[in-house]
Amino acid sequence: MRKRTMEELNRLSVADFKSTQKFPLTLVLDNVRSLHNVGSAFRTADAFAIEKIWLCGITGRPPQREITKTALGSTESVAWEYAATTVEAIQQLKAAGYVVVAVEQTDDSQLLPAFRPAPGQPYALVMGNEVFGVDDEVLALCDAAVEIPQFGTKHSLNVSVAAGVVLWDFISKLETARG
Repeated sequence: MRKRTMEELNRLSVADFKSTQKFPLTLVLDNVRSLHNVGSAFRTADAFAIEKIWLCGITGRPPQREITKTALGSTESVAWEYAATTVEAIQQLKAAGYVVVAVEQTDDSQLLPAFRPAPGQPYALVMGNEVFGVDDEVLALCDAAVEIPQFGTKHSLNVSVAAGVVLWDFISKLETARG
């Protein structure tokens, strides 16, 4: 066994990535305070070829050293937009036909393995603040909530880890549905 070379990995250039078809997924960062988490979200968004990231409220925006360090260049490849409030971003996404799904533990959340995204339907996945989660006002605008099953002593995952888990799950299900 040997690691593949960069040439063997055949990665897209930034220009090619920007013009390639993306999965109909958008990540919404609701007041995420850690710039490292923001950078990690960009890197994950690039890896999974999602459409866009919305950076909302206090969420940091590129270029900032901590974001750039973690993002490893993905702030150049992934489309992003800033909204002063997450509510503003959600309203725009809903008007554009997105189903908005909070990644949050609620009294009505569905366990992630049971959630089935509809093929062809665009989704916006809302990731909350590291301490407070998805804001209640934002949660009230969401169409659904999913939660990641956990079996240890902690009741939450780091926001960037949770984004990776949920994006992988959605993309796996969309790919399976595609056949």
